[in-house]
Amino acid sequence: MSIFKRLFNVGKSEAHSAIDKMEDPIKMTEQGIRDMKNDLTNALEGLAQVKAMLIRSQNDKTQFDNKAKDYQNKAMLILQKTQKESISAEDGDRLAREALVKKEENTEHSKRCGIEIEKFSKSVSQLETNVNSLKNNVGKWENELKTLKARVKVSNATKNLNKQMASIDSSSTVNMLEKMREKVSEEEALADAYGDIANESKSVDDELDRVLNNTSASAESDLDALKKQMGM
Repeated sequence: MSIFKRLFNVGKSEAHSAIDKMEDPIKMTEQGIRDMKNDLTNALEGLAQVKAMLIRSQNDKTQFDNKAKDYQNKAMLILQKTQKESISAEDGDRLAREALVKKEENTEHSKRCGIEIEKFSKSVSQLETNVNSLKNNVGKWENELKTLKARVKVSNATKNLNKQMASIDSSSTVNMLEKMREKVSEEEALADAYGDIANESKSVDDELDRVLNNTSASAESDLDALKKQMGM
């Protein structure tokens, strides 16, 4: 069938396509599955119609067989009546002969129905094989489609991640880090310099305080000496 050829080409195309070109095989597979489902619907309708004809032929054959037996019984009853002289031999033979003709007609109809039953049975068997094959293939390709979509999703995620990784300029990043490191070093050196200046300033103040404290101490000593001299 053309659908199988088309699906085979889809699978072949999928196997040889680049990973970023897998959207088209998905669409083609989806269309192929839709076509297969339509074929399956048509096959089921054909199977139902042929089965209906088979059932009708079987019913017709049963009816013709029953009629043939009925005419056979009627012919026997007519002959029995003839033996009992219920009817004349001439009428008995005529009616029995007509009953047997009817029996033969129904027997022929039954044979024809038997031939139709054999033909329809073969058709039903073939259609059932095709329907089962289509069902299996629809299920198989639906599972293949699920796998294909999952692969595309994973590959797209991987591709996007790789693109993001590829877009990062490692050399510029390193240079930026080096400049940042130099800037930090400069800031740290500047902070140390301000610290030294601050310490130096503190040293001058400390010296001044020390001098001032010494003066205060000398004045205090002189005051004590003066009090002692005055007897205080």
